[in-house]
Amino acid sequence: MSTEDPRALLKSLEQRARRRFGQHFLTSSRHADRMVRGARVGEGDRVLEVGPGLGILTSALERASAQVTAIELDRDLAEFLREHHPSLRLVEGDALAVDWAEVAPGSGWKMVANLPYNVGTHVLMRALRQPERFASVTVMLQLEVVQRLMAEPGTKAYNALSVEAAVRGRPVFLMRLAPGAFHPPPKVHSAVVRFDLHPEPEVGPAGEAAFDRVVRASFAQRRKTIQNSLATRYGRERAGAALAEAGIEPRLRAEVLPVDAFRRLAVALEGPSKSRSDRVEKRG
Repeated sequence: MSTEDPRALLKSLEQRARRRFGQHFLTSSRHADRMVRGARVGEGDRVLEVGPGLGILTSALERASAQVTAIELDRDLAEFLREHHPSLRLVEGDALAVDWAEVAPGSGWKMVANLPYNVGTHVLMRALRQPERFASVTVMLQLEVVQRLMAEPGTKAYNALSVEAAVRGRPVFLMRLAPGAFHPPPKVHSAVVRFDLHPEPEVGPAGEAAFDRVVRASFAQRRKTIQNSLATRYGRERAGAALAEAGIEPRLRAEVLPVDAFRRLAVALEGPSKSRSDRVEKRG
C-alpha cells in the first residue's frame, strides 16, 4: 500500500496517467477517509470501486477492512495498482461495458468511487438501476452534477436526472471539495453524495423503462410547456389527453412537477407495465 504523495507518483508515472480518461486524482488521504466514513463502509463490506487511479481511495477502503474490487480502464495504472495494492481484486476494463454480474456477483455491494467526469453520471445511473446488487452508491462528481441529482422541483438545477435518481434512492450530501484537492486540479468544484437505494425503483405502475422515457421527453425542451415538450414524442393530442388524465396543467413546465406527477403521467401515456422486469437496460 503506497503512502507516497500522489503528485510525486504522477510525476514518476509521467504519461501513464492519461488525462484522456477524464481523471483528476484525489491527493488527500484525509478526504478519502472521510468519503469512506460517509459511505458507511465497515469491516468485511464488499465494495466496488470504479476508476481507482493511483489508489488513494483504495487505500482508505483497505484501512476500513473492506473487500475491494476495482475496475480500471488504464492499463498502466492497472499495473501500478497491482504493484502497490497486491491484495486488491482488480478488473481491467470499461465500467460501462464489463458485466457487473460477474464483477460484483450477488447482493449487498457498496459502490464507492471518484468517478471520471466524462462518464460519471452514466456509471452512477447504471449502479442506481441495480438495487438487487447495490445497497448504496457513494460517488464523487462535479458539484454541479451533484446539485442536479439532489435538486427539488421548481429549482434551476431540477431536471430529468434529478427525477430518475430520486425514484431509485435517497441522496445524502457528504462533502464539497475544491479543485486544489486534486491533481491535476479541475476547473470546477467537486462533491460527494451517497445514495441509499430503494429496494425497487419507485416508478409506479408504468414500469422503469416507460417512466424514464416520459421523464426525458418531458424535459427534452426545457423552455417549452410540458404539453409542447411531450408532443414532440407522443403527438399533441395524445399528450394533452394524458396530461388531463394525470391531472397536470398543460401550460406548466416539467421543472415544477414533483416526482409523483411523472408517475401518473407515465401511466397515462404508456399504460401500466405488464411485467415487473420492465427495465431501462439489461442487468449486469
